[in-house]
Amino acid sequence: MIDRAVRRRRQALFLFFFLPGIAMSSWVTRTPDVRDQLGVSTGQMGLILFGLSVGSMSGILCSGRLVSRFSTRPVIALGTGLIIVSMVVIGVGSAASSAPMVAAGLCMFGAGMGAGEVAVNVDGADVERLTDTAVLPTLHGCFSLGTVIGGLIGMAATAAALPVAWHLTGVAVAAAGILVYALRAIPAGMGTKETSPATGTAQHSGPPVWRDRRLLLIGGIVLAMALAEGAANDWLPLLMVDGHGLDAALGSLVFVGFAAAMTLGRFSGTYFLNRFGRGAVIRASAVSGAVGLTLVIFSDSVVVAAAAVLFWGIGASLGFPVALSAAGDSGPDQTARVSLVATIGYVAFLVGPPALGFLGDHYGLRSAMLVVLVFVAAAIGIAPAADTRNPGVTRGSSSQGTPPGAPVSDMWPGERSSAADDRR
Repeated sequence: MIDRAVRRRRQALFLFFFLPGIAMSSWVTRTPDVRDQLGVSTGQMGLILFGLSVGSMSGILCSGRLVSRFSTRPVIALGTGLIIVSMVVIGVGSAASSAPMVAAGLCMFGAGMGAGEVAVNVDGADVERLTDTAVLPTLHGCFSLGTVIGGLIGMAATAAALPVAWHLTGVAVAAAGILVYALRAIPAGMGTKETSPATGTAQHSGPPVWRDRRLLLIGGIVLAMALAEGAANDWLPLLMVDGHGLDAALGSLVFVGFAAAMTLGRFSGTYFLNRFGRGAVIRASAVSGAVGLTLVIFSDSVVVAAAAVLFWGIGASLGFPVALSAAGDSGPDQTARVSLVATIGYVAFLVGPPALGFLGDHYGLRSAMLVVLVFVAAAIGIAPAADTRNPGVTRGSSSQGTPPGAPVSDMWPGERSSAADDRR
């Protein structure tokens, strides 16, 4: 049985994933309007989005140290607070036709996402350990659900010609209420350097986790799949408007379809993970993402391109959360391992996509997505690195002593005994 405190903590983490999803899709669906109000080109919009990259790198590079020193709770509060304030700054900057203000708002948003989301993932990995269930796919599903709801609201706001500033300020007010409500359920002290989430005892020094070859391959998986997700989040509405001739409202609708496919993939992911294992699921996801990207890039049919976005979304859905789970199971020092892979993922998710704007300005956004396609195709080959679960090895312990060719368990610890109890 899961005790009440852990249950409330898991529910709070659902909200802390849900909130950034709503916030991100809210301004993403308004990017055509923001661009028009600012009077900038696609390349100049990419330069404005560079503020997101600067903020993201700052937040990501600081997050691991902040968590080790102060624990996850204050870092989550700081990151979420920055996201809330950024919504207001982006909205006001758009209304004032101030590109520097919008860039500053995006910088704040990136810093909040980079710092807060790494901390939330560390906390989520610990909840997986406590509950012996695959929690991270569902948590990331809440992020995708947030993007769907935020995208629908953004699409309606676009169709109704609601000013961007009013729209984003309303999102900020709602998000502030969620922060106050959910933060109380996050325990203090989680993720600090002095204690290990897997054992509750002092951590012992060992070789740096970045020397672990398998962990770096897992990082490669998350880099590719997070780039696929982030590219859609930043550019999909404009890609459909500029690359396939849709109007802004329909471009937002296609983005909502992508977010819905992401949500479906993440909420159904636990079933497929338990049945087929991480490596097979990530490989199938990468194939689906590659097919979707290929059709969006090369097909001149609007209908085919819009439908292909669903394959893109399903393909990108599980790479990030499954890679984080694999990182937590890949050896000792779970916090450091999850932090490293989460950092790689958020660099790809938040920093990589703005760079695509510069390519899009010279070659078009459809051609710029070829970079994403190459990375996703590479993930197909390295997918087996995610198979880090071994029979008899508990979560957070080292699995490096497993003999080559040893079977990999497709079930989480505790699930096999539960299934046996059900049969009895």
